[in-house]
Amino acid sequence: MEAEPFFNYDAVAEQIVKTYEDDSGINFIDIKNLPVRERIIHVVELLFEILFPGYTGKRTVKRPTVFSVVHELLLAVRRELSEQIERALRHNCRLTDCPTCDCPRLALECTDRLLTRLPEIRNILKTDVQAAYDGDPAAQSLEEIVISYPFITAISAHRIAHELYQMQIPLIPRIISEWAHSRTGIDIHPGATIGKRFFIDHGTGVVIGETSIIGENVKLYQGVTLGALSFPKDERGRLIRGRKRHPTLEDDVTVYAEATILGDITIGRGAVIGGNVWIRESVPPGTIVMVAKPESMYVTRSRNRPKAEMDTKDEHN
Repeated sequence: MEAEPFFNYDAVAEQIVKTYEDDSGINFIDIKNLPVRERIIHVVELLFEILFPGYTGKRTVKRPTVFSVVHELLLAVRRELSEQIERALRHNCRLTDCPTCDCPRLALECTDRLLTRLPEIRNILKTDVQAAYDGDPAAQSLEEIVISYPFITAISAHRIAHELYQMQIPLIPRIISEWAHSRTGIDIHPGATIGKRFFIDHGTGVVIGETSIIGENVKLYQGVTLGALSFPKDERGRLIRGRKRHPTLEDDVTVYAEATILGDITIGRGAVIGGNVWIRESVPPGTIVMVAKPESMYVTRSRNRPKAEMDTKDEHN
């Protein structure tokens, strides 16, 4: 029997450990204060059960018991989310040499602020669900939209993440948005501001940048990008952060598939942006923007000519 080849585990392990030296940002050694991604996702799923009671089937929700179910969920969310927010705040303190060590109190305050916002978040989500139903003739019911449409996962996660983003909670809002992105193909930065009655039809490939502002009753189709132009840099070549660099879409705007809208520009109220357009300048209210109508070519195949011969002759015509 042939002997198993020798492998020097010690030497390889030592070489790997050497790559950890003098690194920051990608090593998590001796750090106990990073939030745990799986726990955050669990919290989001608990929040979804509050926002859409009974839709997961994990808990039987009936009218006589709905109060106790919601009460139980709030207790679980408050306990787990405050712990993860405290971890995120402590990590940020380590990076900024914060002297206060007031993270536990701040974490609980931020958690409570989010929980008190849940009734309003739910009311806004009702308008999003209704907008999806009104905007998609294939939808058979509101229940179908909530249970099956990826858009609802994306916008629900965003409305939670956006609240935390506004509180300047590190890491967690982006973890939530990227979780929704991986599940739905819809990439909404938690910093984006989105009004009521929002709907993304189909959804795959939509990108909405951090400083985007979207008004009420706006509808996007798949592949739409609300992006930025080249990023400004300071005299040392570092990106200048904190400036508005993404579009504003006013109320009642519709953007069709694969349209790309770039920079700090405004698409005016009621404008319609056609598919596959590229926009870098503001669009007045009520304007329709579209690609010039392409010409279609129709080639009739003759039954008496071999396909190869027909293709050759057509190429020379």
